[in-house]
Amino acid sequence: MAETNTPVPAVALRAGSGTVEIPQLGYGVWQVPDAEAAEAVTNALDAGYRSVDTAAIYGNEAGVGQALADTDLARDEIFVTTKVWNDDQGTDATRAALDTSLGKLGLDAVDLYLIHWPVPAKDAYVDTWKTLLALREEGKTRAAGVCNFEVEHLQRLQEETGELPALNQIELHPYLQQRELREFHQANDIRTEAWSPLGQGGEVLQDPVITGIADRLGVTPAQVVLRWHLQIGNVVIPKSVTPERIKSNFDVFGFELTDEDLKAIEGLDRGERLGPDPKTFNG
Repeated sequence: MAETNTPVPAVALRAGSGTVEIPQLGYGVWQVPDAEAAEAVTNALDAGYRSVDTAAIYGNEAGVGQALADTDLARDEIFVTTKVWNDDQGTDATRAALDTSLGKLGLDAVDLYLIHWPVPAKDAYVDTWKTLLALREEGKTRAAGVCNFEVEHLQRLQEETGELPALNQIELHPYLQQRELREFHQANDIRTEAWSPLGQGGEVLQDPVITGIADRLGVTPAQVVLRWHLQIGNVVIPKSVTPERIKSNFDVFGFELTDEDLKAIEGLDRGERLGPDPKTFNG
């Protein structure tokens, strides 16, 4: 198993005139109840994770904040991400939303603040993005990014503000590989972060291609998929509340997938979403 001092590769995020580094493997708390979040994040930190991804809509920022308060790790050793929800898009509402999130997290600033969805019907994401850039300059977030943005949304931000997000967190797993969007990211210095990196419901993890690679390497199917994400350059934030699985998901640095493995997984792409379509989701 991985040791708690296992070095996690970091990738640089644009942050105004400089950069900040985000660990390539982090811990996500989507669907973790607030009452369980402190223990889950503590277990993740004990396992070696140094990046935690939450959001206002998850309802567990207070639990995450409790874990951050209880840990012996220094603040600058933990990369904290949260997100502004759709109802709070817009200049004043976004400012208030970040203040609320910071209060629950017990922090003066987060490391990365993200727009959760473009919400095209509301048409507020450009003003929200301008607000995130201002909040970054004011020191309330070190870097600014988005979630679930398509190329058309990113291009509009570039055209109207002159700056693209440092990172785009998108649904990404072997059955939805988002090659065109990833290529746009790579061409424009935007980091790709995967949510639902293992899929949902276990189908990806039961795929014969994945289980075959896992059997050959003597690792779990989840470890194969996480290793795939890392080797193709994604930032990845697996979620689990089971201590053993939290540790197992972190133990992905002692083996490598071959080029043949990567090609086989590439061939699994179905273009199938588990979550909403960002072009039409207005929830």
